[in-house]
Amino acid sequence: MSSELYFIYDSHCPWSYAATPLVVALTEAFPEMELHAWHCANYDGGNSVGFNTIKAVERESDVTFSQEYVRFADSPKNSIISANLLTWIATKQSDKFLPVLQALQHEHFVSGNSLGKKIDFNELAEDLKLSIPNKVFKEELSKDAMFVQSEIIDLQAFMGTAAFPALLLVHNDNAVLLNHAQYIGAPESIVADVQKQLQD
Repeated sequence: MSSELYFIYDSHCPWSYAATPLVVALTEAFPEMELHAWHCANYDGGNSVGFNTIKAVERESDVTFSQEYVRFADSPKNSIISANLLTWIATKQSDKFLPVLQALQHEHFVSGNSLGKKIDFNELAEDLKLSIPNKVFKEELSKDAMFVQSEIIDLQAFMGTAAFPALLLVHNDNAVLLNHAQYIGAPESIVADVQKQLQD
C-alpha cells in the first residue's frame, strides 16, 4: 500500500500560502506518504496578485498578511528564484522542504520581502543554515525547475485542470483531487477525509 501527495503551488500565491498548512497536516499525520511538491512559477515579474484575491484568502482561511505586503498587492510579483530554490531543496534536501517553504512564505506574506533578488534570501539562508548554490539565483528557471514545469503540465492534463494550488492524492491505483478550498482553515478535516481514502 503506497500513497503519494502531489502539491502544485506557487510560493508567491496567497491561495498556495493558505493551502500549505493542509500539506503540513497531511505529512505530519501520514509520515509514510511521499510528497511531490512542484512550484509552477506562475509569477514571472509580469503579473500581480491583486487586493481582491488577498481579501478573499483572508476571509476563507486563517493566514494573515502584513500591511507591508498588502500595500504592494497590485505590484508585479516574481517567484522565479523561489521556484529554483524550492526545486533545489525538494531534490537535494527534501526533509527541509516544508520548513523552507513556510519560512519563504512568512518572509513574503508577513515580512513583506519581495524575494525577487539574491540579497532578499541572505538572512533566510543564514537562519536555515542553507548553502545555496549560485545557479538558484539566476533570473530564469533552472534546468531542474524547467523539468518540473513539464511534469506539472503532464499532471494537469491528467487532473483535467490547470488551476493551482492543487492537491492530488494517489493511493495504490486510485487518484483523488482534493478540494483544498473545502479544507482551508480546518487542516484537521482534510486529515480525517484522507484517512478514509487510505482505508478504501
